[in-house]
Amino acid sequence: MKKKLKKLLIGTNNKGKLREIRNLIPKNIQIFSTSDFKLKSPKENGKTFEQNSIIKSKYFSKKTNLICLADDSGLEIDVLDKKPGIYSARWAGKGKDFNIAINKVFRKLDDKDKNWRKKNIRARFICALSISYLNKNLVSVTGKVEGRISDKARGKNGFGYDPIFIPKNENKTFGQMTFLKKYKMDHRFNAFKKIKKFL
Repeated sequence: MKKKLKKLLIGTNNKGKLREIRNLIPKNIQIFSTSDFKLKSPKENGKTFEQNSIIKSKYFSKKTNLICLADDSGLEIDVLDKKPGIYSARWAGKGKDFNIAINKVFRKLDDKDKNWRKKNIRARFICALSISYLNKNLVSVTGKVEGRISDKARGKNGFGYDPIFIPKNENKTFGQMTFLKKYKMDHRFNAFKKIKKFL
């Protein structure tokens, strides 16, 4: 990583993540996406966000011969034993329909406590970013943002669980915030601040 990075593959098939990460990368780096190579995602069988991000960055790097930055991220809800956690995307089903995932969160919270909507349901978004070249993981970092679960889905911006997550010291969900405001404070941005010097 001593040489100045000229080309970088962003290892995700999630369009929302791709847009967020692309906006964080310095403009002098040429960016490729997995769709440029028509690549499917690998099986994520790690036990942590970091392990899964390394699996993805190594896999996509080996497929393309490019240095790859990959993200694994998700939502942890304290009263649900930190679920959905690394299974956040899987809760959305094969079609990646996050309305299904959000309804599942609400269902699980109802099972736990019928009055949860009147309480402060602590949660956080976590993002692990890894840069790999072929079989070698070069760097991995983790960022997080603390907050709480909204009593209902609010806002059409963002993606994934954004409509039900209210970051600390805010009254709006990520889904209600402008893209710019959200992405200056979210877990991906916090992780990116740590990895930026490698780019």
